[in-house]
Amino acid sequence: MIGNSESLDELISTAKQVSETILKYSNVRVVSHNDTDGITSAAIICHALLRQNICYHATIVSRLDESVIEDVNNTISEGDLVIFCDMGSGQPDLISNVSEDTVVIDHHNPEGESTAKAVLNPHFSEINGATHLSASGSTYMVAREMNSSNVDLSGLAVTGAIGDKQVFESANEFILDESVKNSVISVKKGLKIGEGDIAQLLENVPEPYLDISGDREKIDEFLGSLNVHGNINDLSSDDFKKLASAITLKIIKNASTEAVESVIGDVYTLNKEPFQDIYEFIRILNACGKVKKGGLGLTLCLRDTSVIDEAREISLEYNRNIVYQIKKAESLIQRGSNIRYLNAESMDSIGIVAGVIIRYMYPDMPFIATNEVEDVVKVSARATHHLVENGVDLNYAMREAAKLTGGSGGGHNIAAGAAIEKGQIENFINIVDDIIGKQLNPDTESSNEG
Repeated sequence: MIGNSESLDELISTAKQVSETILKYSNVRVVSHNDTDGITSAAIICHALLRQNICYHATIVSRLDESVIEDVNNTISEGDLVIFCDMGSGQPDLISNVSEDTVVIDHHNPEGESTAKAVLNPHFSEINGATHLSASGSTYMVAREMNSSNVDLSGLAVTGAIGDKQVFESANEFILDESVKNSVISVKKGLKIGEGDIAQLLENVPEPYLDISGDREKIDEFLGSLNVHGNINDLSSDDFKKLASAITLKIIKNASTEAVESVIGDVYTLNKEPFQDIYEFIRILNACGKVKKGGLGLTLCLRDTSVIDEAREISLEYNRNIVYQIKKAESLIQRGSNIRYLNAESMDSIGIVAGVIIRYMYPDMPFIATNEVEDVVKVSARATHHLVENGVDLNYAMREAAKLTGGSGGGHNIAAGAAIEKGQIENFINIVDDIIGKQLNPDTESSNEG
């Protein structure tokens, strides 16, 4: 569903109500997710609170569970407000265990009845939270109602949306237009791979993922054949077109349509943040979150430039490792009746790995990645817009399969996750395969009995 003007008006009205609720409190506890969208969400609300002289305490977490609620309850006082960003819509039972008032600003599919004092979720305004409004965008809509001067935070909202692979239609388009109009973001045509030395970018950046990614010898051979070298910003118009065409030809061999569109087109430059290159900023924020340095990412989003060098080092090491993990994952991919999947152990950032695999290698089937970490199995599931249009709903598949295997799951129709008990991987995969088969072929029985 794509939000129309009525949907946007309703979203703005809800954002105003949520902002009015927040402004009644003098102390706020902020809890947000550890990916780019979650970190930018936290930053937007923290900026807005600070500008209203409202004290805040922010925490970045990998998932919402009982331990997070316990920590929150131990660090709040009577009369405080707790704001959950990029989480909470699917766990109303956990939110209800918070001892003080709560606000949920999220874009995941809502489940059950919320006990929160106020909720903003685009799905309630008939706007698709999976594609047309991120958590950071949702939080920005609240912040702009708290104070009109918060328009400068729109760049963070756009950063979060790109980090979540969203499209700039509906509410996202509204935010982008507002950002450009107020010179928060500049737009030009180009390659969405970041700035710097071309060879180093192709070697160390997970996206776009090419058949030469991570292999310096093949990269040098590729660039040598084009006679294109140096910093991407210093290329002549002809050399830039040559490079863009060559990369496009490599991508379209196997990649999904959205993968091609996500690499070439409108390039956004941030005019208010520590990094002008939005793609480098996204990689850095995601890296900080995933290596449990979410506070460092939040510090960057709060425009503290003193940590830039540290953040860049973390990002370089993290993204190099991601490229290595993707190459390692290629040999583990298996095919079911209706899905592709891999089972890994202690693999970093399986969500990113799963996303790269389905976008650049095998876009024809949903991709499921399981990862055994200590006493739990974490699952990441990814689809394409085309698969979703044909009936795939990973939020449902993860939620239902997890219930049957001693765990919990959910998310979006196009991207979801789960945590299940060890020893249940095969059963889980079979159940998901069966569910996806029925989603794609509702009038026939799936070949799996899983």
